Amino acid sequence: MTDAARDEVDLIVEAWHRERPDLDVAPMHVLSRISRLARQFDRTRGTTFAAHDLESWEFDVLSALRREGRPYELSPGALGQATLVTSGTMTNRVDRLAQRGYVERRPAPTDRRGVLVRLTAKGRTVVDAAMADLLDHERALLDGLPAAERDALAIALRQLLTAVETGQDAPARA
Repeated sequence: MTDAARDEVDLIVEAWHRERPDLDVAPMHVLSRISRLARQFDRTRGTTFAAHDLESWEFDVLSALRREGRPYELSPGALGQATLVTSGTMTNRVDRLAQRGYVERRPAPTDRRGVLVRLTAKGRTVVDAAMADLLDHERALLDGLPAAERDALAIALRQLLTAVETGQDAPARA
């Protein structure tokens, strides 16, 4: 491997291998890169959302509602599941988004005690604009990879994520 093709992870792996030759540091070649990429992507997302006066969590909630399709509404529990937060956290988030005019609460038609959270026109406008900009930025981040490599990477990452989320070993490739 040429020095130009080496990255920070190569240096970290080499240092650990030198200091602890008894350890198999091979997983670091993949997982340390994923970790470093995730931090870079989070920064890009944060910058993109800030340009729309949104926090990442606000985008998450608004986009969950937007993806739902008309009438762009979900129960607070379903929103919590979609965004991986507790019901208490979701209540706080819905309150804050309602104050900004991005969502509104309305009674659930089939449950007198139930509530639905609905995306407002203002919320739809902001999430649509943020999503379009996000895709532009993310597309630019991936421009260095040929389409076939992006597709292969997406497949491999899907397999790994599915295995991790279900608590299984990653499938062996044939």
